[in-house]
Amino acid sequence: MARRLLSRTMASLTRQMQPITRTAEGAVAISYPTLVSSPLSLRDAIDEAFGSHPKSLGIIIVRDLPLEYSAHRERLLKLAYQFAQLLEDVREKYTHPASRYSFGWSHGKVWKHFNLKSSSLKWVVCDDEGNYEWEARSGGPLFYVGRSVVNLSGFLMADTLKGSYYANPVVDKPSLSQSEQEKYPEYYGQNIWPRADEGGIEGFESAFKNLGRFVFNVGCQLAAACQPFALSHLSDSSMSLPELISSSQTTKARLLHYFPPSPEESISKEDEPIDSWCGFHLDHSLLTGLCSAMFLRKGSNGEPTVVSSPSPSSGLYIRTRGGDLTKVSIPVDCLAFQTGEALEVATGGKLRATPHCVRVGASGSDAVNISRQTFALFMQPNTDQLLSPVQTFGQFSKGVFDEHYSAETM
Repeated sequence: MARRLLSRTMASLTRQMQPITRTAEGAVAISYPTLVSSPLSLRDAIDEAFGSHPKSLGIIIVRDLPLEYSAHRERLLKLAYQFAQLLEDVREKYTHPASRYSFGWSHGKVWKHFNLKSSSLKWVVCDDEGNYEWEARSGGPLFYVGRSVVNLSGFLMADTLKGSYYANPVVDKPSLSQSEQEKYPEYYGQNIWPRADEGGIEGFESAFKNLGRFVFNVGCQLAAACQPFALSHLSDSSMSLPELISSSQTTKARLLHYFPPSPEESISKEDEPIDSWCGFHLDHSLLTGLCSAMFLRKGSNGEPTVVSSPSPSSGLYIRTRGGDLTKVSIPVDCLAFQTGEALEVATGGKLRATPHCVRVGASGSDAVNISRQTFALFMQPNTDQLLSPVQTFGQFSKGVFDEHYSAETM
């Protein structure tokens, strides 16, 4: 009897599965009302978006959001621009070196490796066997693989192309042991907020929390919808994605301002690297929520105006599970969510993190005075959560921070 009931239930769910819809660029899109009312009907769409199929993008678009989302997004992204216009000594008041700049303002604190031969920035990757591999940012792909120890100390260069403001929009003050907080200051510090009367950015804290909590709530709904799909891949079947995210005190939001490229930095469209605004990287979260970017042009009177993307090639690029490079546009009234490295570790590599980058996509006068603003929410477990039998999220993320921050920034 129980077996027949289960069979009928599964058959009913199959009949109720929502048809898979996609954006013009091929990203799977789901409706927010369906996510809330019938999450199990999205199983096929989630598998298509996050699965291991060669054409899977590792990203999903959530459309038909409540109306307040647009107001939250517009308010905070304009404040990102305004904060970046403050005098440097004012911005520096809101930095926090002790957390490796993981709370408050951060600009020029992340380090990338510099390739003297091609005069381009690059990310360096070390595989499990100790082989170093990197991809050049211009002149086509260039790879180096070798077992010898490579001294990269002279090739470090600060990333000044973007500025970030970090905070936990869900938890202002963590409620963990003092020892755990001291062990992981990158996650368990207290939020740093601009003064309420800081000219030009009034309402910054409330705007940050409003958008962050909105994205967080949608992310929790998506995590619940992903649970049946993820369960078959998780190394520990007792893990619950929605519980790991909703109960976590490590949630971190990043408000980003991409500075306009200077005329001296402009290059031809043919020579522009694909990751000219932000290099290829992986998030180390379980899931990352992303807003559609806002482009602003500084007017002659100093006031910014919302403009369209400076070029059809500007924006977010990701690599599919099969390795193809694809541009993904997030509609202005939608959210996107992509998979991070913590999920990859928790599934033993079965559900991979999404490699992505950002391209300016314009040169010369086309891009002058145009900045890019966006917002990302990194949803991840607490630091003591085991991702694998031998590694906690805290241990894993420590390694990530060590890769991206030089001791010189401390």
